[in-house]
Amino acid sequence: MMISVRQHKAKAVRGFTLLELLVVMVIIGLLAAYVGPKYFSQVGKSEIKMAQAQIDSLEKALHQYRLDVGGYPATEQGLAALVARPNNEARWQGPYLAKMPPSDPWGRPYIYKYPGERSEFDLLSYGKDGQPGGEGEAADITNW
Repeated sequence: MMISVRQHKAKAVRGFTLLELLVVMVIIGLLAAYVGPKYFSQVGKSEIKMAQAQIDSLEKALHQYRLDVGGYPATEQGLAALVARPNNEARWQGPYLAKMPPSDPWGRPYIYKYPGERSEFDLLSYGKDGQPGGEGEAADITNW
């Protein structure tokens, strides 16, 4: 049984048809459409948790500052008072943070107000949208 050259070439050149490629692309697209939103919702949740953890850490540093100095930094001094001695604070025992306070997960500075409107001091991030209020990922993340 001798295989002709033509039959041999036909077997060696086999490939995928356009229809097969389209079916595979549709399946990949369906999987991406199903998995993508679930993945990105987890990213949003992790950003919120990170902001909550950072606010908690900053809040603890502010409490330590108050124990040493006798009060919280003024709004004008801001969170920078946790890293560098304010000019008028002889009882300052810091730094209370190793470096300047981080930005929130969306790249904006945390908002600090003393005296606070909701608690002794207000420490917050406006969330993903950067605007007061909101729901879900756009909700404010606060210390109260």
